[in-house]
Amino acid sequence: MDLTLTESEQEFRDEFRAWIEGNHPGKAPRGGDQVQFEFEREWQRKLHDAGWAGVSWPKEYGGRGATLIEQSIFGEELARAKAPRPANVLGLVMGGPVVIAHGTEPQKERFLEPILSAEEIWCQGFSEPESGSDLASLKTKAVKEDGGWRITGQKVWTTFAHEAKWCMLVARSDSEAPKHKGLTYFLMDMDQDEIEVRPLRQITGEAEFNELFIENAWVPDENVVGGEGNGWMVAITTLMNERAGLGASAALGLANSLDELVELAKERGMASDPIVRDKVARLKIGIEGLRMGALRALTSTMKVGTPGPEGSIAKLQWSSTNQALTELALEIGGPEMLAKDSDWAYRFLRSRANSIEGGTTDVLKNIVAERVLSLPKLR
Repeated sequence: MDLTLTESEQEFRDEFRAWIEGNHPGKAPRGGDQVQFEFEREWQRKLHDAGWAGVSWPKEYGGRGATLIEQSIFGEELARAKAPRPANVLGLVMGGPVVIAHGTEPQKERFLEPILSAEEIWCQGFSEPESGSDLASLKTKAVKEDGGWRITGQKVWTTFAHEAKWCMLVARSDSEAPKHKGLTYFLMDMDQDEIEVRPLRQITGEAEFNELFIENAWVPDENVVGGEGNGWMVAITTLMNERAGLGASAALGLANSLDELVELAKERGMASDPIVRDKVARLKIGIEGLRMGALRALTSTMKVGTPGPEGSIAKLQWSSTNQALTELALEIGGPEMLAKDSDWAYRFLRSRANSIEGGTTDVLKNIVAERVLSLPKLR
């Protein structure tokens, strides 16, 4: 692979780098509360007004039509600048691309612009109490009625559900079909009395994800994406876009954190400790491996046109590396790093979720084994 940027790619990088230097909103307030959310929402509006929200989306749908290389550059520049995430990240990374790929023209006209502007926030209703790792075993039911569907069931780990207007929801529409065949993908309006959102408090004190209790909620036929019974195919598109979104930007984010870790070691007089140096070197190697693997996956996507299962490798590498990095920070910093207002303590606690969210470690290992390495299936 030739990693040298073309003239147009350099121009793209320089344009965005200059823009973000002049428009950086500062560090987002921490805590997962309404203040932080509105800060991130306003940041996304600023990105959108300048044409930098949804850079990967086609121009006809409000995006920039960026190439895959330009998308990677965009993510790296955001990470390099330590800019906050946009509020509607699930809509930008998953919801919008799925509607573009599988939606009807009326759906594209209705849903895409409010995603970009953060006017309507999206959440993802996939996991259930007994169907997290095995999505196809979900039990939430969709019953056909004239003009639409009645949805009943329970979802869990639903990030941003308490802020969301729309939910990307997969439900069982045919109980007689094989479990992968009887699913349908819905866009469910969250503003219904038939939907109860219960926040789940995390170890960090935040409550960014929730349980959903759905009792006879209504979804009209025009909010089915991909057609009745095709929910598994559409869901896989969603998940591949989620994991493909990590890439080189995740590696750069980890590199930033590693730089902070090295400064911490110097401050504590431990930069010459051979054990610390060895652990830092291992982290550096892991981060570089993640970056190169992301570029390799990018090359594959450029060839075939869609993200592949290789995105699961990046997710595995990122989660294990981030957890190891925050653990080392606490080792170096000592007991005071566990103080309530310590940034490293927060990052350590938050990293515990990395090996669960976006696909558990065991499930991702199975995906890599079966779909990347072509090893025999577990069952």
